[in-house]
Amino acid sequence: MTRGGFVHQALCYASDDAFLSGTVGFVRDGIAADEAVLAVVARHNITLLRDALGGAARDVDFVDAQDWYHFPSRTLGRYNDYCAERDEGGARRVRVIGEPVWAGRTAFETREWMRYESLVNVAFAASPHWIVCPYDARALPGDVLDGVARTHPEVTTDTGRPAADGRYTDPADFYAECDALARTSPGPADPAGPAREVAFVRGESVAIRIAVAEYARRCQVAEDRARDMVAAVHETVVNAVRFGGGRGTLRLWCDADWVVCEVADAGAGRPAVHAAGTAGYLGHVPPDGRAASGHGLWLVRQLSDLVTERLGAEGAVVWMHFRR
Repeated sequence: MTRGGFVHQALCYASDDAFLSGTVGFVRDGIAADEAVLAVVARHNITLLRDALGGAARDVDFVDAQDWYHFPSRTLGRYNDYCAERDEGGARRVRVIGEPVWAGRTAFETREWMRYESLVNVAFAASPHWIVCPYDARALPGDVLDGVARTHPEVTTDTGRPAADGRYTDPADFYAECDALARTSPGPADPAGPAREVAFVRGESVAIRIAVAEYARRCQVAEDRARDMVAAVHETVVNAVRFGGGRGTLRLWCDADWVVCEVADAGAGRPAVHAAGTAGYLGHVPPDGRAASGHGLWLVRQLSDLVTERLGAEGAVVWMHFRR
């Protein structure tokens, strides 16, 4: 089967046969149409799909989902890069089977992965690509399964026929809901003990970089991740100076799982934040590579593991989270 325009479906399956009935035909149709096919699924499902496809499996790029679904923004970036490399100037469709990893996620992480699934509809809206996201109903928690229809315009049934049940939520509304939940349950945003605090003003970026590097060493962050941490904080501080009245405060703390870097400013001169178009999604969506601005928060999200924020004309706080 072929369709025009961007398609984003969920496949809720409760057996191996149901997984295959929802994916094998999808893959074969893509190969027949000379479309690129990427399957990022659980290792067990890679084996099932390879065996079912036989010789046709050589035309599919297989990736273990555990090696792809680390953190939401970086995963979206990888899909964006893969599709950009293969769509031949926008003319060639890419078919993706993308199975997010939900096991072992905290409530904080689960919320951000649900936000990711909704944002897929924004990031690829103008593309011709077709994405099917399998959900194993035998293993996934109820809150994840309840969110499927809200983040996917279509949910594929056991018969392989797509259906819309009216629960799909506009990404802007879903994004606002995630932000509201973040305000009441922000994740590891409150230090259990004393935090390292550094005030900054315009022209003090070197001092900030030194402070972050020293704190990363104290927390035994790996050298490459420490460099990412320094770069992410630096970019956020530059934005705070530019839009936040030329000054702000950096706070650093850690717990058993995360190192958290908080950058806060007073917001003087910051433009109002509107959730309109991709610009309203605050660095969650890949920016236009030709644009002269709008890359900063996207870069911060690519360098960090998770980012939460509260932005407005009255002030801004950005929390960058790095797994220890």
